[in-house]
Amino acid sequence: MITLHHLNDSRSQRVLWLLEELELPYEIVLHRRDPHTRLAPPELRDVHPLGKAPVIVDQGRTIIESGAIVDYLVRRHGGGRLQPAPEHPDYDEYQQWLHYAEGSAMLPMMLHLYVSRLGEAGAPLWPRIESEIANHLGYVNVCLEGCRWLLGDTFSAADIQMSFIGEVAGSYGKRSAYPSLDAWVRRMQDRPAYRRALARGGAYRFAD
Repeated sequence: MITLHHLNDSRSQRVLWLLEELELPYEIVLHRRDPHTRLAPPELRDVHPLGKAPVIVDQGRTIIESGAIVDYLVRRHGGGRLQPAPEHPDYDEYQQWLHYAEGSAMLPMMLHLYVSRLGEAGAPLWPRIESEIANHLGYVNVCLEGCRWLLGDTFSAADIQMSFIGEVAGSYGKRSAYPSLDAWVRRMQDRPAYRRALARGGAYRFAD
C-alpha cells in the first residue's frame, strides 16, 4: 500500500488529492508544521534526509518532489487515467505543465512569502517579484481562456500539479484579477475528490 507523508498547508495536499482522484488505497502519516516557525517537524528527516514533504513510500521506493510523485502515481497506478497517452498530441503540453509548476511558476510565489518577512529591507525586491507573479498568472490565465482545464475539456494530473499556484495566488489576494484562472481553481475545489482530500488531510489554509 502507498504511504503518503503529508504536511499540513503544503504541496503535499495535491498528492493527497491525486490519490483520491485515482481512488487508490493508501495510508496517510500526518505531520504538522511548527505553529511559530511554520517549518516541518524534525521527524520528517527520518523519512527522507531533506525533511520535506510530500514523500511517498511505495513498494520499497521512497519518492520525493511533488512533480515526480504525480508522474509516478499516474504512470504506475493510473491505468491510463489523468494523463494523455505518450503518442497523444496533448502529451507534451501535459508534461510541460507538470514541470512548469515548480520549475518556473512557484519561484516568485516563494519569493513573495520570504521577502514579506523582511519588512523594509525587502522593498527593493518587490517590483520584480510582483512583475514576475503577474507574468506567470497572466500566462496561465490566457491559457485557460475558453477552457475548463489546462488541456481543454480534459481534466488531468497537470491541473492537480498546477493547482497550488492558483491557490497560493488566492492567498496573496491576486486571483481575482485573472478570471479564467480564478474560475479554474473554483472548479477544481468543487471536485468530490478534492473535498475528500480536505476531509482526510485536515485544515488547509489555501482552500477557499
